[in-house]
Order: sequence, then structure tokens, then C-alpha cells
Amino acid sequence: MKRILLCCATGVATSTVVHKRLEEELNKRGYKGQFTITQCKVAEVPGQSPNYDIVVSTVPNKTPCSCPVVIATNLIINRGTEPIYNEIEEILFKENK
Repeated sequence: MKRILLCCATGVATSTVVHKRLEEELNKRGYKGQFTITQCKVAEVPGQSPNYDIVVSTVPNKTPCSCPVVIATNLIINRGTEPIYNEIEEILFKENK
């Protein structure tokens, strides 16, 4: 089971929108049931990231992190998303390709 830490400034509004979009896209790509998504504030990333496979951030993130970070601001506006989804898929599921 892959663990995704999804962060935004407050861990509420933006990350909720992106959570739904990311979950739908990964399910569409055939990974349903193979991942979990947890939302948090960007300030919580340093303490939580050791327990995750990837951090997906809707804001620029320069905080220390123990796993790969993908800046996914475009997922908010739902434009230019394909490269972001591809990068997330590559990091999480590259051994399945």
C-alpha cells in the first residue's frame, strides 16, 4: 500500500479538492486500493513525511522532507495536470510498469 501525504497551506480547502482529483486519476490508471491519501498542513510535512512514500504539495514546499515531493499547484486549476500525474505515478508505481 502506497502512502501519499497531500499538503496545502491549511490542510483543508485546497487539499480536499486535489485529494478528490488525485484519487480519481490514480483509480482511472488502475491503482484503486493500492494507495491511501492523507491531508495535512505544509508545516506538518517534516514530522509526517517519514511515514509516507511521497508528498504532493499544492504550495511551494521548502520544508525538510524524508520522501520525494511533487509540487502539484496545477491540480488546483485542473490544467496541465498530465505531467504531474505521470510524475506521481512514476514515483509510486514505477516497479509495476
